[in-house]
Amino acid sequence: MEITWYGLSCFRLAERGLASVVTDPYPDEYGYVLPRPRAHIVTVSGDDAARNAIKAPRGPFRILDGPGEYEIKGVFVLGVALVDARNRDTMATRNIIFVFEYGGLTVCHLGGLDHVPSPSQIEALGAIDVLLTPVGGGDLIGPAQAAEVISMLEPRLVVPMHYHTGPCKIKLPHVNTFLQEMGVDNVEPAEVLQVSRSTLPLETQVALCSPRQ
Repeated sequence: MEITWYGLSCFRLAERGLASVVTDPYPDEYGYVLPRPRAHIVTVSGDDAARNAIKAPRGPFRILDGPGEYEIKGVFVLGVALVDARNRDTMATRNIIFVFEYGGLTVCHLGGLDHVPSPSQIEALGAIDVLLTPVGGGDLIGPAQAAEVISMLEPRLVVPMHYHTGPCKIKLPHVNTFLQEMGVDNVEPAEVLQVSRSTLPLETQVALCSPRQ
């Protein structure tokens, strides 16, 4: 499958003959310019402007913005709603985590995750091959929390998101802090990640994407 990052929390997942997915599309005001990727499925993890610009991708597509189980054009999708159980505020922000099954390859998009999930919440996600996780902090999890989530999920491949790159107008750290937290360096960004079950690493590795504009 091909994984393309457009900055912030927006990716496109695509595999020949199966549904293409665009996650968390954003408007132009954040510095990036989303080049209207084509999608069969658009997922929205939270109700804020950085994740719900549903007119940005090209369709026709189905919008998934809540929990549930779906099958669309050969892709199985699980949406899991998470709210920090430690936050007693009834207005606590709900985040939808989406898990996609592409012919035996499982990709998890953590959306706007703002806390480390409980063990039972982690268990609900199942086994994950590729994890797309925020690492930039601010309102979402930062490097140390992301590393903790990774240790709980034990994915084979980790792709960080929601961190600063050149065009970004949101005040976020660079990805280097996360790489240091993971104990890795010299990771060369790819324009498009080519991932298959046969090429997955045996142990957890970090892969970087250059935001496509």
